Amino acid sequence: MVNVGEKAPDVELKNVDGKVVKLSTFRGKKVLLSFFPFAFSPVCTDEFGCFMDDMEKFKDRGVQVVGISVDSHWANKAFADSMDVDISLLSDFDKNAAKSFGVLRPEGFSERAYFLIDENGMVRYKHVMAKPSEKLDDEELLKNIR
Repeated sequence: MVNVGEKAPDVELKNVDGKVVKLSTFRGKKVLLSFFPFAFSPVCTDEFGCFMDDMEKFKDRGVQVVGISVDSHWANKAFADSMDVDISLLSDFDKNAAKSFGVLRPEGFSERAYFLIDENGMVRYKHVMAKPSEKLDDEELLKNIR
């Protein structure tokens, strides 16, 4: 598992338009990677609604929120469109990101996990939920973003 103080793996994912995006594309920005199990599941839907409600607080701290799931980019696009989510959602359909970050569950989907990546691509904060059916409160995330 990737730990605080280590360089984040530079994996390739697909955005909602099916274009390949490398995590290094975000260098120069603070990014909160939010690994989520499945689009349209109840907790994930609630989680991204909360992110949208608190988006200005994340922006005020200079942080871009990026969601990553093992869903296809088509499912992520439908999820984003259905919720009017203005957050980058990336498909980890081949599960490389979940494996590289050490959050792939034996069932084939990711843990619900959060990684704050700094402008240089270093992991500055991480939290892996005990159960994927639970989410971290945004206030807890915001408290840990410096």
